[in-house]
Amino acid sequence: MRPHDAFGQFMQQHFRQLNSPLHGLDRFPDVQAQQHRFLQAGWTACSAMDMNKFYRCCLPPEECQRVENLEPFDEFEEWHLKCAHYFILAASRGDALTQTLVFPPSEAFPRVDPDSPSGVLPASVVTSDNQGPNLRRYGHASVLLSPSIILSAGGFGEQEGRHCRVSKFHLLSRHCDFEWKGNQIRSCGTGAQWDGRLYHTMTRLSDTQVLVLGGRLSPVTPALGILQLGVCKSEDNSTGDLNVTVTKAGPEDSTLSCWRHSTTEVSCKNQKYLFVYGGRSVVEPVLSDWHFLHMGTMAWISIPVKGEAPEGRHSHSACSWQGGALIAGGLGASEEPLSSVLFLKPISCGFLWESIVIQPPITPRYSHTAHVLNGKLLLVGGVWIHSSSIPGVTVIDLTTGLSSEYQIDTTCVPWPLMLHNHTSILLPEEQQLLLLGGGGNCFSFGTYFNPHAVTLDLSSLSAGQ
Repeated sequence: MRPHDAFGQFMQQHFRQLNSPLHGLDRFPDVQAQQHRFLQAGWTACSAMDMNKFYRCCLPPEECQRVENLEPFDEFEEWHLKCAHYFILAASRGDALTQTLVFPPSEAFPRVDPDSPSGVLPASVVTSDNQGPNLRRYGHASVLLSPSIILSAGGFGEQEGRHCRVSKFHLLSRHCDFEWKGNQIRSCGTGAQWDGRLYHTMTRLSDTQVLVLGGRLSPVTPALGILQLGVCKSEDNSTGDLNVTVTKAGPEDSTLSCWRHSTTEVSCKNQKYLFVYGGRSVVEPVLSDWHFLHMGTMAWISIPVKGEAPEGRHSHSACSWQGGALIAGGLGASEEPLSSVLFLKPISCGFLWESIVIQPPITPRYSHTAHVLNGKLLLVGGVWIHSSSIPGVTVIDLTTGLSSEYQIDTTCVPWPLMLHNHTSILLPEEQQLLLLGGGGNCFSFGTYFNPHAVTLDLSSLSAGQ
């Protein structure tokens, strides 16, 4: 079911390639249509649910736990998307069976549908193939080095005609004609080499220095150690020929053996720190701890944090705000998306966890990105399983707690556009958001990468102030 969203389109493409198109999808595209189909055909009662709901509501928790422990697994996005596109239905005929509960009550899995969209954000392609190689990968990290240079590293994607963990760096540079152009380069020098990690984080230290924390090589092999990337121009000082060096940095510490975590720049007593939070590891499927890395000395520092600690999560979003960190969504211990938005608030003796009350409540999500623009928190894309609508951009006013939804107009970009496992870069002066990469390994349907960098026009958000 659900043939018209991004995953549904990719799924149909797979069946067409097998010369086995699903002819009934357009006539019966969702659960409601299927239920109506059976009732119209004379069945007395009919109930149906998608496989995410069936998994959570109809299987005993111990069975879910057994299945989840069978083997190392790290493709949550495609698992949930696939289950959202299949359903199970039971129909009965006759008075004696009309009241039979084929499926148990599903209060434990409530629908959380977003409100009607408050507006539309136009999307357009930033780079085409004739502007240099595009960034076709997911699970990578990106950072804005300067207003005209964006560096992306790592992830799983296309390199030299094959799918692999990507070792080349991708540079997106804006030239005097204001067009963005892509370029792929290998690391140079005799030092360390890029180790092929994905689901790591990158933090800008300066126009030429980037800090890389965490990540994994496989679901059972963490990427250990801190890396520092140095970006230097060629002798003619052109942005079209940049070099990247890789060096080991910081303390060798076991706390870095995590991925799908977040790093956020925070301030305490006029000192800058990186707040490393959440994620998962080989031992723990969900982490709830945090660490502070002093950005001047690259040493781990203990800082008091008061308030009730949030539940563990990974694949959440994090961004800086007022010297602290905003944490939104993520995947919890039960592998269900979370809806909480938390603020690590600076106080005189350290930090304090605060929960931000949002009305109307947002749809639980994970594998999204987040930014703060003009006092508003933007949650971009992601995966959710409590609603059949397509995630766009959720806008939360951090002063009032009011939330609103904005659809993404994809008329002018290649479809499907899968906004998970992507990165995004905010350009506040241009009132734009650049979306880089994204996609995933869709099991039997194959692997999909968003083919182009895409920009979202955010000017309507400022106009509505």
